Amino acid sequence: MPENYRDPEDLLSDPSFLSWYFKTGEENDRTWEDWMTGRPDRDLLVKKAISLLEATRLPEIEPSPQQLQKAESALMQRIEVLSGDEAQSSSAVEVRKPSIVGRYRWMTAAAVLVLLAAGFLITKYRGYSHPEIRTPYGQINRQQLPDGTEVTMNANSRLSYSPGWHDGADREVWVDGEVFFHVRKTPLKSKFIVHTEHFDIIVTGTQFNVSNRHGADNVLLQEGSVTIRTKDGKTLVMKPGDFVAFDPAVLEKKTGCKEMLLAWKEQKLILDHTSISQLATIIRDLYGTPVVLEGDSIADRKISGILPNNNLDILLQALEATAEYDVARGDHGIIIRAHAQKN
Repeated sequence: MPENYRDPEDLLSDPSFLSWYFKTGEENDRTWEDWMTGRPDRDLLVKKAISLLEATRLPEIEPSPQQLQKAESALMQRIEVLSGDEAQSSSAVEVRKPSIVGRYRWMTAAAVLVLLAAGFLITKYRGYSHPEIRTPYGQINRQQLPDGTEVTMNANSRLSYSPGWHDGADREVWVDGEVFFHVRKTPLKSKFIVHTEHFDIIVTGTQFNVSNRHGADNVLLQEGSVTIRTKDGKTLVMKPGDFVAFDPAVLEKKTGCKEMLLAWKEQKLILDHTSISQLATIIRDLYGTPVVLEGDSIADRKISGILPNNNLDILLQALEATAEYDVARGDHGIIIRAHAQKN
């Protein structure tokens, strides 16, 4: 049975999940379908694992019939050489040869199938050695990539990148979470490609912010120029100040507040008529702590202001300081309820 996995890599390390994806074991189909039923979080996790799997898959090259026949002939010749002594020492060579050859042809076919299966699996599983950078809950991480590109990563974020970078080749990274990029230009103007769940960001040298959480991808361009390319081939060129959020219906620039979107880099959380349910999601994403909202109307309540975002306790104290909410910690995480009015 599947476990309560948290990251796409956890799924990719499970042979039964890979068997389900590659449809090599029908008995796993119902298990994984049941595991996802009624659980949007698990369904999203599976989609991320599949996206990562497809992004790292190498092109599959199917051998031609001529190649298969050549491989079989080579194997048959080798088998006949190895069985020559046995055939020559028998007085009934002509009688036994058909059964021997038939048996070895079956072995040859099996060997070819094994080789093809091995090549198929190698093709599927290559590429998982991508270097990776992670940030824990409640922390911001600043790193340099092999080409000198600077990245600032928000809490609970992961960035992986293709190995073996060299000038002239595409530099590819995959983002799960939120990352601000200051991409370094190269003499040969190598492309820098950021992959998210729904689109790719193609640049040479620039500064921009990428968020990829819960299937809600967005990009804010601060400097330079980037091209957004969706999975179905649509493209959009962004200029400094442009903001693009994923919309399955249309690819277009939208209104986005730069200060609000980049406040996390300064360890601040700017809220502008943000619902308490959205705030609860932010807390879960950044600190990994479950949030329970008590009361029928609490989830839709709105809050505006600037809260500190470098310490969960301080953030909750600031929320209580508004005098509109009571905050407590329980066995199941943080509890937020409307402030009780005293008579």
